[in-house]
Amino acid sequence: MGEFLSSLSEALAGIVGSAGESVVRVEARRRLPASGFVWSNDGIIVTAHHAVQQEENIKVGLPGAQTVLASLVGRDATTDVAVLRAEAKEFSPATMASLDNLRVGHLVLALGRTGRTVQATMGIVSALGEAWRTPTGGQVDRYLHTDVVMYPGFSGGPLVDVNGQVLGLNTSALLRGISLTVPALTLQQVVQTLLAHGRMRRGYLGVGTQPVHLPAALAQQLGQETGLLIMSVNPSSPAEKAGLLLGDTIVGLDRHPVRHIDDLLALLSGDRVGVDVPVRLVRGGQTQELAVTIGERP
Repeated sequence: MGEFLSSLSEALAGIVGSAGESVVRVEARRRLPASGFVWSNDGIIVTAHHAVQQEENIKVGLPGAQTVLASLVGRDATTDVAVLRAEAKEFSPATMASLDNLRVGHLVLALGRTGRTVQATMGIVSALGEAWRTPTGGQVDRYLHTDVVMYPGFSGGPLVDVNGQVLGLNTSALLRGISLTVPALTLQQVVQTLLAHGRMRRGYLGVGTQPVHLPAALAQQLGQETGLLIMSVNPSSPAEKAGLLLGDTIVGLDRHPVRHIDDLLALLSGDRVGVDVPVRLVRGGQTQELAVTIGERP
């Protein structure tokens, strides 16, 4: 048993030492620094949005005690992700992992760097779920919850597997009282968009809605019990230009059913901005379709 524990201990220390070469300290708020990790060798750093409270004079502490300046590339409050660009020449990018083979009970490590040296805590994957939407509207491809202890300043740091590969970004800000991880696939999508546009593009219809139950005959015909009743239409919005009216009930968008507001928000993704899509609605007891050009949320 002693030999096994000794081997395990050495293996874990090796993982921390190797993966820790990509973990950095992020000084972008007045109180305790946060953590981040190197995304690419051209100086792109990924960290937590809530830890970046200033957009100027951001400092990044690299392994080896060097501190460099960084600029804010973009941020997404809905997934708690921010992207920085650091002014340095040599970086050790993290290796991203797939979650395809990840299971509840697998060992994981949370890494942080609030000072000069890397810190680590160990735990297991407590829960894995399907795609979900954060309270602020961000789309996350997997629900990933662990029991690792998130010490102050660990937000923005990576969660790594036993191969030292990054499973995602640790954050304490998405759900109150729960430490979650933004999975690697979601990170890739958000980072690519922020690098390209400096912000997350969100689709926009320009309507105020509330869920309503459909009449039994319509519910049977459509295969859904609820839709979204339009309570307001913003002037000059995509909805107004397409001819949507107060009292219409939206039941579908781009051939997908719309039962609740979360359905509509999920369908108003950035890739639909500027695209003509059919909106299926109920007007006067009859279903019809109107073409609408999805706008970009201000």
